[in-house]
Amino acid sequence: MSAFRNPFDYKVRLNRGGCSCGCHHSQAEHDHAEVLERQAVQDRAVESAIMRAMFPQDEVRRRFLKAVGGSTAMAAIASVFPLAAAKEAFAETLGPLEKTKLSVGFIPITCATPIIMAHPLGYYAKYGLDVEVVKTAGWAVIRDKSLAGEYDAAHMLSPMPLAITVGAGANPIPWTMPAVENINGQAITLAMKHKDRRDPKDWKGFRFAVPFDYSMHNYLLRYYLAEHGIDPDRDVSIRSVPPPEMVANLRADNIDGFLAPDPVNQRAVYDGVGFIHILSKEIWDGHPCCAFAASREFVTTMPNTYQALLKAILDATAYARKPENRREIAAAIAPTNYLNQPVTVVEQVLTGTYADGLGNVVRNPERIDFDPFPYESFAIWILTQMKRWGQISGDVDYAKVAREVFLATDATRLMKEVGMEPPADPVKAFSVMGKEFDPSQPEAYIDSFAIRRS
Repeated sequence: MSAFRNPFDYKVRLNRGGCSCGCHHSQAEHDHAEVLERQAVQDRAVESAIMRAMFPQDEVRRRFLKAVGGSTAMAAIASVFPLAAAKEAFAETLGPLEKTKLSVGFIPITCATPIIMAHPLGYYAKYGLDVEVVKTAGWAVIRDKSLAGEYDAAHMLSPMPLAITVGAGANPIPWTMPAVENINGQAITLAMKHKDRRDPKDWKGFRFAVPFDYSMHNYLLRYYLAEHGIDPDRDVSIRSVPPPEMVANLRADNIDGFLAPDPVNQRAVYDGVGFIHILSKEIWDGHPCCAFAASREFVTTMPNTYQALLKAILDATAYARKPENRREIAAAIAPTNYLNQPVTVVEQVLTGTYADGLGNVVRNPERIDFDPFPYESFAIWILTQMKRWGQISGDVDYAKVAREVFLATDATRLMKEVGMEPPADPVKAFSVMGKEFDPSQPEAYIDSFAIRRS
């Protein structure tokens, strides 16, 4: 897309100067202005980090800044702290950022918590970045805007970077997933009229919604149904519905239920139109859900910016992992420009103390959690489900694709840099509905299922 909105604007900018943005007298002046802007952003990031370290309690910090003002506060701190040296060390450690103003797309669900909260809580600024987090309507839009370069990086469903890379349904484009945004955090929710039909064997003819074809929601729902003898392609219907539209479709009786990300499930309970049948952690405890994703081109051509962005998200994830921070986070991400949900709905999801829609208050602290490590065995399992249900075919080098897309090496190094403890092995053992998964035998795993398309 052109940077100039109309021909007149174009001519005015050309007349003003010869730089790329048209706002300076020369390209050299433009470049110098960019350097100064980057330095100012980095300096503010260091000042913010020092202020948070000295005043870790938000309310105390706000009162202090309100009482003396930002400039006076930093002057006072500089008198007792080597502020200039800290700024210089930060710049040397991080390296010059190739780009500071970034656009990151997200879907308004709690799975995007680290990506969203990094904005209001200052984690992007801490690493010298000016990030616009852009609320997006659905996953197809996220994918298309990412492919078009409108987003520098994005909140994606963890299967999406794999699907883009192997060319599922389109031409293959190398994509990466350096971090998992959340684990667990989904549920099967049914319309209230089905509260006496809890046995999946009775669900023939049901109409289900999932957020996207290439989603953990789709694969977990299909797995759950098939394990109960229900063919997900013949006995029920499953269609993609953007998460913000799911509750309305349940209320209108367009669907009987969904396997959805939160806070969609809790909002259905809050509105009295649905109940939580089971949490997704009851299908696979610790499963990945959403992810931070970026093109291979972004990762390789802007390595310093990429690392700063990933560190900001990892740092935010470390904060989100602590249960004592969940209420503060809920208040930060609930507003209209982020999730647009009542704070109580978001709190119930993040704290794990929630109403299930059937008159019970359930306490499950691990309803959603935040472990960013992109285990390669997760990627291999996802690829087996793509093949099981006919989304990909032919020979698949599962381990190679997993290694190239799920960037465990980058995650390991940068997790250490932000003070997190990464696992020693990028391959993790797990089971789904009691069935062990062996990532070294993906084809045998697919063949072991009675209900499959491949």
